Amino acid sequence: MITVTVSSKYQVVIPKEIREKLHIKVGQKFQILHYGDRIEFLPRKNIKRMRGFLKGIDTEIVREEDRL
Repeated sequence: MITVTVSSKYQVVIPKEIREKLHIKVGQKFQILHYGDRIEFLPRKNIKRMRGFLKGIDTEIVREEDRL
């Protein structure tokens, strides 16, 4: 497990190993989520890069007979 320190300006440095694995670039934006006692950083994705990521997904909806 990698440990980081919060600076006096409340900044955290993402270790090089993780930056390289996740291909994080300078200026990249993240969403931050707070769950209980943890923080998650989610990279924001360009909507143009999302095109086609659901290709082939099964869109059939199975309904109960009384709901038809």
